[in-house]
This record gives sequence, structure tokens and C-alpha cells, in this order.
Amino acid sequence: MGKTILVVGFGPGISSAVAEKFGSSGFSVALVARSEEKLAAGVAELKAKGIEAAAFAADAGDPTSIRGAVAKARAALGPIAAVHWNAYGGLDAGDLLTADAAATRGVFEVAIVGLLATVQEALPDLKAAKDGAVLVTNGAFGDVSPQIDEFAVSMKYMGLAVGNAAKHKLVGLLAARLKGEGVHVGEVVVAGSIKGTAWDQGNATIEASTVANKFWELYEGRSEVRARIS
Repeated sequence: MGKTILVVGFGPGISSAVAEKFGSSGFSVALVARSEEKLAAGVAELKAKGIEAAAFAADAGDPTSIRGAVAKARAALGPIAAVHWNAYGGLDAGDLLTADAAATRGVFEVAIVGLLATVQEALPDLKAAKDGAVLVTNGAFGDVSPQIDEFAVSMKYMGLAVGNAAKHKLVGLLAARLKGEGVHVGEVVVAGSIKGTAWDQGNATIEASTVANKFWELYEGRSEVRARIS
């Protein structure tokens, strides 16, 4: 069997472009999201382009659910040679001073717990591939900056900002931990909106394909841990 990339948090935009980029480069593509309708559409689009793809419905914030998706993807498509983490915990914890505990936990269940569960479950495959990779989409709301902090507060994106910051740290830790074991870990921080997505208010300037190409560069180059696109 060939290589498989697991795309978690699949939807229009970055994850769709990453699925197509890696799929057109010889990977089978396992799409993971909660929406079966969205997954079915994604699989159909990839197959129409000659890319082997399959869908696995799961909750990225539920370790049992996401581990199950990894196991099913492996059984259906072959060993997981790359993971693309595109999931985030939503915007429920917009104001951290009024958010309830469930909303606050939800931020970290996706940004940290779910991502770690996925890496742990896929790790034997990633190591065996010799060129395995964990590739993480992140956002600039996690930047340590007074201006970004004020903007996140004004937009009620406080939970998202904390999740991004935690994910940024996790990427660095995983990169250091897996260095020398054949698994490259990297992130692309997107400082702006992607054209054609829900974040696009008519003034987005970043093409999803630009981000996907950067992820491919991280995968092939295997030295750069952090990249930024604005």
C-alpha cells in the first residue's frame, strides 16, 4: 500500500487544498470531520480528480472518536504517513470571563487533546514511513502581541486565541520530541483570511492553494518547523 495523509477538520479552504495537493502527489487521502455531507462531497471531488480518498466521520475533540477514525483510515487506505490538523475548537469561548467551563474545555479538547490523540494513534505508522509528518494549521490570534490581544478581545475570539497559542507551543514540543525519529512536525500560521471560506468577508487575500503549497514545502524540506503566510 502507498502513503496516506489523514486530513482532520476537513472543509472548504485550506484542508481541501492540502488534500488535493498531497493527493495529486501520490498520497491516498483520508478525510475526517463531523459532517458526513461535507465529507461525501470532499471524497467525490477528489475522486473526480483521480485521487484515492475515503471519509471517516469523527469528533476531533473526542480522543476515542478520533483514534477510531485513524484506525479505520489505516485499515481502508494503508499506513498513515502524514497528518494534517486543520481542526479548531470553535468560537463558543469568545469572552473568557463569561464562557462556561464546557466551552473553555472545548478549546483545548480540539487544539491539544484531539491533536495529541491523533498523533499518538498514528505514531507507529509515522515512524515506520521514515518521512512521516505532522502538519498543523494555526492562526495569528495566538501571537503574543498587545495588538493581537486587543483585537481578539474586541472580536470575541479569546478562546480561539488561547487555543492557537497552546497549539503553537505544542507544535514546537512535538517537533523537538520527534526530531531524529523520522517524523517532521511543522505548522503554517495563517495571518489573514482565506478566499472563499466562512472567514472571508469580501476582503480575503490568501489563496488556499498558497497555504497547501507551503505545507508541501514543509513536508519535503523537513527542516522548517514554522512558516507564516499573510
